[in-house]
Amino acid sequence: MAHEAPASRLVFHMSATERGGSAGRSDLMFLRTALLVLKKDFAIEVKTLEILVTTLFFAVSCVLVFSFAFVKEGQAPPDAAAGILWIAIAFSGTLALGRTFERERYAETLRALLLAPAPRPALYVGKLLGILVLLALDALILVPLIALLFTAPLFARPLLLLLLLAGGTVGFAAVGTLFAAMLIRSRTRDVLLPILLYPITVPVIICGVRGTAALLESPPDETTAVMWLGILFALDVVFLTLALWTFEPLMTE
Repeated sequence: MAHEAPASRLVFHMSATERGGSAGRSDLMFLRTALLVLKKDFAIEVKTLEILVTTLFFAVSCVLVFSFAFVKEGQAPPDAAAGILWIAIAFSGTLALGRTFERERYAETLRALLLAPAPRPALYVGKLLGILVLLALDALILVPLIALLFTAPLFARPLLLLLLLAGGTVGFAAVGTLFAAMLIRSRTRDVLLPILLYPITVPVIICGVRGTAALLESPPDETTAVMWLGILFALDVVFLTLALWTFEPLMTE
């Protein structure tokens, strides 16, 4: 397979790092392993563009359908753009999670990575970073598209919007990466992933929607947006901590 070679090289690099490492360099090895996993996923995606094109097509289709439903005479409900933005991110993120780990399962590369002499939480971080890159690329297209179709002032406070998008995607991807890895051997993974993922990440999506909606008010309600942003970052800390803590035992056969 096209992506087996990057995986085999990744395992080799991990083994070399382990042989040359020491206890005092464990943090460096953790970072190196996570970056190697990210590099492997990035190299595969650059060659195929399979996941990026699929998620973008799906997300843009959702936005276009919603625009025909909500936009009347060039006007849309005030909060519609915020809700549709986060719905598109959540749906495209779920699709990206499923396709990413389906690729790992098909070539048994995740099993090879788990057998490598490297900290397993670093594998989780590497996969998480790969999902975040995909979601960031999706958001680069979705935000201006929604701003155009819904005549929404999404760029009125660009820094706050960027922080909300970062916090929301991190929280969503943190939970999604853990569940997608946990379900990789399940035959019903495509059904179980959204069933498990959406109830847990509802608080993240709500914070993202309400924070973004506050920025769409005239004038933008920065105080409310910052409040939701603070809650969002607190959720990120909780989800990331729990995911890093539980990833290794969940992936132990």
